[in-house]
Amino acid sequence: MIETVPETGSTNADLLARIASGSGIEEDFWLRAERQTSGRGRMGRKWVSSPGNLFCSTAIVIAPGDPSPASLSFVAGLALHDVVKGCLFDHTPMLLKWPNDLLVREAKIAGILLERQGDHVVAGFGVNVSHAPEIADRKTTHIGYENGKFGNGPDGVLDLLAPAMAQRLQDWRNLPLSHTLAEWLVRSHRFDDRLRVVDSDGEVLCGSFRGLTPDGALRLQPIGAAECAVHAGDVLLDWHDNNEDR
Repeated sequence: MIETVPETGSTNADLLARIASGSGIEEDFWLRAERQTSGRGRMGRKWVSSPGNLFCSTAIVIAPGDPSPASLSFVAGLALHDVVKGCLFDHTPMLLKWPNDLLVREAKIAGILLERQGDHVVAGFGVNVSHAPEIADRKTTHIGYENGKFGNGPDGVLDLLAPAMAQRLQDWRNLPLSHTLAEWLVRSHRFDDRLRVVDSDGEVLCGSFRGLTPDGALRLQPIGAAECAVHAGDVLLDWHDNNEDR
């Protein structure tokens, strides 16, 4: 089920409030806003919510035996990749940037925000369908620019995203987590890519990408130091080395 509202502050915030109030939210429910006034991204960033883009959220009910809820970022990223890839020309370079962005070439086209409320995880998606909002120090793009023949609006993209997310969730639950992580890895950074990771305090760690830990943390090999696992942070890329097609 998809519920669309003309305007709201944040679809994530709305779903979290409904869950907190005891409203029953099932996994096939999606909330979409034509416009958001208080959209947000990771690390407290404001997400610009231009009409014509997709802003939506869905809730995942965490059940006993499910993998770590933190690994849902990989599930959501794969679903996004599945959908956006199908909206673009064949062989358009795409990359899933750890932990929650989708890039086309070096430009951000979509992002994910996960937030937890009790036994629910709310996954919020922002997809640039018709506009590329300006973000300080980051390139952005949108589906319409990358593929001038794309005729669907944000509602059409959501019609594709909902079943893609359902399928990726099914794989996450029924297959080993290593399957989801391997699927994500082949769409993401290459071994030895040079990355810069900025944490919430602004500290910067530079090193070479070494893959993912079994629970999805970023494995980074800093220059002259031992390999470490990064569980949270914002990744920046050195694109003169990392921009080949995947």
